[in-house]
Amino acid sequence: MNFKYFSKNGEVVPMQDAVVSLNNIAYAYGYGVYETIRVNKGIPYFLDHHADRLLRSAEVIGLGHRFIKSGIMNAVRSLLAFIEGDTYNLKVLLIGGDTVADSTLYIVPLAPFFPERKVHKEGVSLITTQYERMFPDAKTLNMLGSYLAYKKAKSSGCYDALLINRSREITEGTRTNFFCIKGMTLYSPPRNEILGGIMRKTVLHVALKNGFTLEEKKIPLTSVSEYDGCFLTSTSSQIMPISTIDSQAVQIPEGLVKLMKVFKEFYENCNGILPEN
Repeated sequence: MNFKYFSKNGEVVPMQDAVVSLNNIAYAYGYGVYETIRVNKGIPYFLDHHADRLLRSAEVIGLGHRFIKSGIMNAVRSLLAFIEGDTYNLKVLLIGGDTVADSTLYIVPLAPFFPERKVHKEGVSLITTQYERMFPDAKTLNMLGSYLAYKKAKSSGCYDALLINRSREITEGTRTNFFCIKGMTLYSPPRNEILGGIMRKTVLHVALKNGFTLEEKKIPLTSVSEYDGCFLTSTSSQIMPISTIDSQAVQIPEGLVKLMKVFKEFYENCNGILPEN
């Protein structure tokens, strides 16, 4: 895709004018937060929830800025009118500065990476690596640890890496949320130890409406075999079954197949809107 425009502080600007100064210390040091929004047929999916989380992430790391939720959402919608394409992603970047007035909001269209359809049936292989993010509840630009773990996973021929804390418990993927499933119960690491993914939130909405239950608990790496199966959630992959963790086989149970089916039905008919309840 050849994207010709991006948005800076709510103004649509030609892509050739997308410049970040080498003197921008906030950008260089990762003093910013971001969101990735999927756009399908001109609809930015779950836009209000993404805007909420962007502002929440900024609050968590103490990033002062001059933007409000409605302004962020309007900036996204204004940019959409200039973009040609059926399905793509928007990366929303809120960068801090020395003062509130120095903060900057960028919205950049990106060609998405979507996994092949067959891996949703076969599942994906993962490795594990020990790493704990500094601010678990914030989606920040400080991605070095996650990037190195992801790079290691890809060099090993795997889809992603699961992050393990100092107690040898699974928290999340480098850019994904992690679940186990047993029967009709989903198990998630404690919410205060992970990033609250928008797709995680969406999957839980669908699951709880369709007879599944949720239990948040610590999930030691050694306990994975006690469950029927495991899966990841993210904007790009939606629900992704896991086939192996550190070369140990993981099954894809009927409960997970059912969840994927009802989620697909919801997603295809929700028009990008996630109800509050």
